Amino acid sequence: MTRLRLFVLAVTVVVWGFSATVIAEEVKLRQGDLTLNANLVMADGKTLKDGVVLMTHGTLAHNAMEIMSTLQELLAERGESSLAINLGLGLDDRHGFYDCATPHTHRHTDALDEIGIWLNWLQSKGATSVVLLGHSRGGNQTAWFAAERDDAAIKAVVLIAPATWSEKYAATDFERRYETALKPLLKNAQDLVAAGKPETWLEHTDFIYCKDTKVTAQSFVSYYQADPRRDTPYLLKSIRKPILVFAGSEDKVVKDVDTKVAPHADGKKISLVVIEGADHFFRDLYAEDIADAIGEFLSDL
Repeated sequence: MTRLRLFVLAVTVVVWGFSATVIAEEVKLRQGDLTLNANLVMADGKTLKDGVVLMTHGTLAHNAMEIMSTLQELLAERGESSLAINLGLGLDDRHGFYDCATPHTHRHTDALDEIGIWLNWLQSKGATSVVLLGHSRGGNQTAWFAAERDDAAIKAVVLIAPATWSEKYAATDFERRYETALKPLLKNAQDLVAAGKPETWLEHTDFIYCKDTKVTAQSFVSYYQADPRRDTPYLLKSIRKPILVFAGSEDKVVKDVDTKVAPHADGKKISLVVIEGADHFFRDLYAEDIADAIGEFLSDL
């Protein structure tokens, strides 16, 4: 970890309620040519040696979006420190939502490397008990990391409306969203990768949430090729740590978390909490419900 550099940009003291004083700071480190950043929130009187939650946001989003920032505050109120990371998505020192006009070079699995980098950084600062938390696509990436890159420091995994996947649904959803078939676009990108041309630009291409954008062949393949690991419930059996999964009854983005996770949930290694009335982003009091459940889950470990 000697090659990683830490930058403290600002330290802000925020008070919630009457007793919880929380210190938040942005930290930065280097990954190759890129600077990565994250928001570290320390609960009152706690150090990283007391444990920390490592949080990963969803598709093309960022660590200051409402669900991430709210959960950091609520967890701190409950005595849990957290580090919410900003996935680089191929950009230097990225903040805010990804602009669809920006060409895409990032891959779905890049997040696994970045989660690992931040986990190593936390360990270098004394953390020996880390809870991995991810929302939406970040939930899938978190589960994928936990399944294939387990570490003794990881004590538990929390997945909030984690992404599910099926090849049929992916094709159907792409055609519904963009009125064009996915299969020929994916085959063209796969052929370019197989021909040793992964960096070839696909111009005027619909991609994830971005219409008529620019994306490399390998990036397109990474997000659309058939891989069962992109279906979070498939990964649960390979994760060796306790898992807590949240589903919102009114989630219109990932609609089948509850039905796909329920057969795996035994209430011991894997627990499922369905929050009635919550949509994909668990706003307001629903975030309080999540924080309460996480607090109980961690206290029982």
